This record gives sequence, structure tokens and C-alpha cells, in this order.
Amino acid sequence: MRLFALTALTMIAFGANSVLNRMAVGQGLIDPVSFALIRLAAGALMLALLILARRLRSGGAILAGARGRVTGVWSLLVYLFGFSLAYGALDAGTGALILFAMVQITMFAGALIAREPVPARRWIGAGLAFAGLIGLMAPGGGGDGPGAEGLVAAALMAAAGVGWGLYSLSARGVADPLAATGWNFILALPVAVLALVLAGALPALAGAGADPAGILLAVLSGAVTSALGYALWYAILPALGATRAAVAQLTAPVVAALGGVLLLGEPLTLRFVLASALVLGGVALASIAPRPRRQPA
Repeated sequence: MRLFALTALTMIAFGANSVLNRMAVGQGLIDPVSFALIRLAAGALMLALLILARRLRSGGAILAGARGRVTGVWSLLVYLFGFSLAYGALDAGTGALILFAMVQITMFAGALIAREPVPARRWIGAGLAFAGLIGLMAPGGGGDGPGAEGLVAAALMAAAGVGWGLYSLSARGVADPLAATGWNFILALPVAVLALVLAGALPALAGAGADPAGILLAVLSGAVTSALGYALWYAILPALGATRAAVAQLTAPVVAALGGVLLLGEPLTLRFVLASALVLGGVALASIAPRPRRQPA
């Protein structure tokens, strides 16, 4: 029961990232670049404190290995900024669904590139998830299809999903996921600041013109639903195992959609429900390993 409660809390945190971002950026409380930067800074600070606290309590490692660090930093930045920029136009649930599907498709592509054996079940699942994305974003005659702004936002969220997928691939086999994630956040912060300075985006560095509520939402997203959410996820992941972890992650887009409906008054359309069924069903089919056959006695 405790494991179920902790897993549910983690998925609520992951879904809440979409709701917090949409609430802040979509309602004009803060610009998306400032939101992403503040989220990154708050996450880096919280993860650094968690790593230090663990070190003081049990003597765990502070430094993480260098393996995958460059890929981790850049893919994290693509995810964070693509995610925030997309939520200027996308509903919380739609954005989470696109993100989640693209993460899975990217990891599927990574398996192909690495020449891992890919069973037919996983091909079919990836095809269903991709069909769901096409159905979600295709122009429709019912007036609920995305316009030009929605398509641009969807492309940004797709890029964010690719970024998070590459981030996940770079983290496979890491001995200390918490330290690796913490250092990716910490190292990504100066890279983001330097990139914004070179791009002449200095006002965004201080959240210029942002409503205090927007800044608070960005801090909550970085320190609580991102940093603490990731730390809790890595803590319970060994107990969950790969199959249950894959199933659990299917609930994150649903949580985001429900949060958007209840907190932001976003519509729950038939198009979204059908696309969700295809995407989440496809991901479930691709992710969940079949039960081994029992040998006859």
C-alpha cells in the first residue's frame, strides 16, 4: 500500500508539471523562457541540497560520473525550454500526451539504432502511439483541430519529448541516478544562462515583467514537482520493477489532462480521448513484457 501511495504521488508530481507550466505560461503570468530558467535553477538547488543531505546522512557520493553528461545537459535543456514554449498554446493534457508519446518513440528509435532486438509487439505499440499522435494533431472538420499556432507548439513539445527521450537513454545504466540528475541540472544552468546572454535575452534572466505568481509556479515546478518528484521516482523504481514502472508512467498524461480540466477549465474532447487511448494503449503494448510461459509439470 505504501509503494502504491508513493507511486501515485510521483505520477501526480509528473502530471502537475504540465498543469503548473500551462497555468503560468498559458495565462501570461510569466514568459516561457523565464519559467524554464527559474524551473531549472530551483530544480538544481533542490537536487544539490538532496545530494548534500544524503552525503551527510549516509555518506553517499556527491559527484556523478562523467558518462553521458554532455548529452544529459543538452537534452535536458531541449526538454525544459521546448516544454515551456509549447505551453503557450497547448492544453495541459495535450502537451503531456505529445511529450509522453515522443519520449517513448525516441527510446524505441534508440533501441533500433543500438540494434537491440525489437519484438513485433513493440513495433505494433510504437505504430499505435504514432497513429494516436497523428490523430491528435491532424486538421479536423469539427473545429477541434489545431491551428497554425497549435502545430508550432506541438512541434516544440515533440522536440521536448525527443530531448527527454535522449536524456533517458543517456541515463541508462547510471549507478547513481539522483547524483547524475542533480549534476545535469546544475551544469545545465550556466549553459542556459550563457546561451541567453549570447542571444541577447537578458530580461528573461531576471523574469522581467513576470507576475510573482508566475515565478512561484516556476519555483514549485522546479523544486517540488521536478526535483522532489525525480528523487522519489528513483527511490521507488527498484521496488516497482520495469513492468510496473512502465504502467505507472501511463497515468501521467491522464493526471495532466484531469488537472487541466479541473483547475484550468480546459475542454476534454472526443479527439483527445480517442488519441489518448491509442497512444497510451500503444505504449502499454510496447513497454509491458509478456508473462513467461509456465513449463508443464
